[in-house]
Amino acid sequence: MNKEEEFEQAITKVLELLGEDPRREGLLKTPSRVAKALQFLTEGYHQDPREILNQALFSTSNDEMVLVRDIEFYSMCEHHMLPIIGRCHVAYIPDGKVVGLSKIPRIVNVYARRLQIQEQMTEQIADAILETIKPKGVAVVVHARHMCMEMRGVQKINSTTVSSALRGLFKSDERTRNEFYNLINTPAPSNF
Repeated sequence: MNKEEEFEQAITKVLELLGEDPRREGLLKTPSRVAKALQFLTEGYHQDPREILNQALFSTSNDEMVLVRDIEFYSMCEHHMLPIIGRCHVAYIPDGKVVGLSKIPRIVNVYARRLQIQEQMTEQIADAILETIKPKGVAVVVHARHMCMEMRGVQKINSTTVSSALRGLFKSDERTRNEFYNLINTPAPSNF
């Protein structure tokens, strides 16, 4: 039996344990769909963030903040395997190198597409950028809704969790840190 068949059998068993009939019309393909969905939602385990960043490093004389904000992401909490839905702001101050802008959201996805806790994901994004690009500083702020808090447990549907990871100048220089927070808290233009 291959991994995919084993996965589908496990989902079939879960359906049975829930009191469902996996042979009914609406559930016939559910084990296969769930297996494919979970493989997609956890593809970050098979991606190397440093390899992604190293594919698009460019020399620069720029030493001003680079910010990619409002990066949407979807993850799953490692405690309940329920969705985490949020947005991430990532900034860094180059020290001779910049990275292609599309690589920043890709790094967010690498870590979001793993079973996660938000605090750890925030740290992982910052550390991957710091170790690979070697900037003067990195800042990551994540705002997220956790379905484990909204759909079950305390059932608080309007709560948002915010986590941050500051490195280098963002941690040591108050002006740099304030500039970052001001930029991410400025309303985004509705169109360009």
